[in-house]
Amino acid sequence: MADRKTRLAIILITSLFFLWGFALNLNPILIPHLKKACQLSDFQSALIDSASYFAYFLIALPAGFFMKRFGYKAGITLGLLLFAFGTFLFYPAAEMRHFGFFLVALFIIASGLTLLETAANPYITVLGDADSATQRLNFAQSFNGLAAFLAPLMGGTFILSGKSFSEKELQAMPTAQLNDYLDMEAASVQMPFIMIGIVVLLVAALIWRTQLPEIKEEEEVAGASQGSIFGEKNLILGVVAQFFYVGAQVCISSFFIRFADHVAGIEEKTAAYLLSGAFLSFMIGRFIGTYLMKFIAPPRLLAIYSLINILLLAAAISTTGMVSVYALVGVQFFMSIMFPTIFALSIRGLGAKTKIGSSLVIMSIVGGAFFPLIMGQVSDVSSIQIAYIVPAVCFIVVLYFAIKNNSIKSVKLGASH
Repeated sequence: MADRKTRLAIILITSLFFLWGFALNLNPILIPHLKKACQLSDFQSALIDSASYFAYFLIALPAGFFMKRFGYKAGITLGLLLFAFGTFLFYPAAEMRHFGFFLVALFIIASGLTLLETAANPYITVLGDADSATQRLNFAQSFNGLAAFLAPLMGGTFILSGKSFSEKELQAMPTAQLNDYLDMEAASVQMPFIMIGIVVLLVAALIWRTQLPEIKEEEEVAGASQGSIFGEKNLILGVVAQFFYVGAQVCISSFFIRFADHVAGIEEKTAAYLLSGAFLSFMIGRFIGTYLMKFIAPPRLLAIYSLINILLLAAAISTTGMVSVYALVGVQFFMSIMFPTIFALSIRGLGAKTKIGSSLVIMSIVGGAFFPLIMGQVSDVSSIQIAYIVPAVCFIVVLYFAIKNNSIKSVKLGASH
């Protein structure tokens, strides 16, 4: 039984999973919204994901070294401050209606999120019994799923206007009317992001004033850290799997609104609410997956879910109408356990290398910057529906990682403390 100090730490760290999940899952709303407000091409709108996820690649290793020097609490506090600063930059970016400014703000937000993820994912695995680390991480990630459900619901309500004009209609508008319309669209992001920033600052103050246990891994206590981190073969394979998984996850979510319009003629606000429902299934999947891991080994469950998602994407690509949309909603459910399970399997048994190993896995989130651009290019030369072959290929890599790990009978994750 965890003591009171450990339970409080678990509650506070779990709240971080909610915060970064909310921020990242506003991107599927921002992509069609800023495409309108800043008059972007399809390729340019995909840069919203690239700005967010490229930060993970650049900041993850420095984040790991920072926390190795100053500890998890300092890393979490700095991450929250960067997160808040980036949200406040949305106000001047909207005033100027400058897409580059929005990208800078998103990069700063994601830099803060990188610090949070680099700290919180391994921290939650070592706050308690090592044998239940995968279940504990999946439980904490379930609140990430709750945030994913709420983000498009609230974003669709408070950010999306539901007003869309064709290119021909926009060109026919008088300049003053067009500018008024575009300014109104851009301004709708200001108050929501200011409110997010205020909440994040409050959490930062609470974290800073709370005494959190600093975890020292077994080998770190013993003073031993042998061999290069790049010699950990399963870690490297996990980094590759996470790279492809995050790419698939971002592709599926970010293009969902456009996909729904293409295959079923669903307008943006309705599609945003459908996406919220898809994320609800994602959240439910996290809780169900956490429960199933009591009976099914995490690598085996990961393999089963990967295979199901490949089949669902084949259905989404080959059918039309609501059947295709519902197939894509189903993918969200079976993606639910993938990130935390790949993460936990990748860093198991690393001891003193855990913080740096975690940084490498977090770096692989750059897949979310890479694959949407590929998917956008495929869409440009074919259709958004055909482009969903990109995440299907990504799940084949995840399936391979799961099969390789399934041969390991006993999975010890992290290290006891």
